[in-house]
Formats: sequence, structure tokens, C-alpha cells
Amino acid sequence: MNIVLLYPEIPYNTGNIGRSAVLTNTTLHLIKPLGFSLDEKQLKRAGLDYWHLVDLKVWESYEDFINGNPDAVIYYATTKTKQKYTDIKFGKNDFVMFGPESRGIPEDILNRNADHCITIPMIDMGRSLNLSNSAAIILYEALRQTNFDFNK
Repeated sequence: MNIVLLYPEIPYNTGNIGRSAVLTNTTLHLIKPLGFSLDEKQLKRAGLDYWHLVDLKVWESYEDFINGNPDAVIYYATTKTKQKYTDIKFGKNDFVMFGPESRGIPEDILNRNADHCITIPMIDMGRSLNLSNSAAIILYEALRQTNFDFNK
């Protein structure tokens, strides 16, 4: 599996997701600009002593990421769709993209990929779940569907 963070802003979330990525043999893709330095102590603290083990790929832009992964099956996590993440049949090499914490994936990207947008159901009271929680929920559903095959 592949988790993609588009313009991540909060180092704790990225560190938590990195830790989950290590323990599930998932590749973590970060698309710049980042809201923090990869040397930031909060990032490493959240990732504990796993951060150096993260299969990490850093991309200069969204276009760079797309061009570098031309055959990728990408799902876009958003609150702006009705298609639930549980409606998807994930493959073991799929990508799940999450947008920046403060605003989510840009509308133009979502509109171009509407059939691949997925959401986590929740009540209308809040704006969205925490990024690292959302990534874990969807990642583990994808892993469940692929019988927890942690091999790449």
C-alpha cells in the first residue's frame, strides 16, 4: 500500500502516519510544500524510533508525483463525496491520498478524479477526523481486504 500526504502541515500527524507505515510495510509519499522540516523534532517524536525505517518518498509537486507514478491507482480521501472507503475494492499497491489538514485536497484535483474520491462516514457536527486517524482507518481497511499481505 501507499499513503500519500499532499502538502502536510502538522509534523505530529506525519510522524504518526510514518510509524503506521513502517509497521505495515507501507510506502509514505510526501508532496511538497511541507509545513515543517523533515528534521523537525515533533516529527521524529511522533514517529518514535521508527522514523528512520520509513519507506519515504518526497515529491517536489503534485505533478511530479503523478508523472512519477503513471500507472498508480489513486484514491482521494475527502469529505466532499458520498462514496465510502468501504465501497472500494483496494489492491495491494494502491495509493490513498490525503490533503493538508487545514483545507483538504484541492477541488480541482477532486473534480478531475471524482470516481476515485472516498470518504469516512461521520455525523455532520465536525469538519473532518484527524489526519493520522483517517489514514489508519483507510489503510487498515485496504490491508484487511488484501488479507494483510504486508509484502510489496
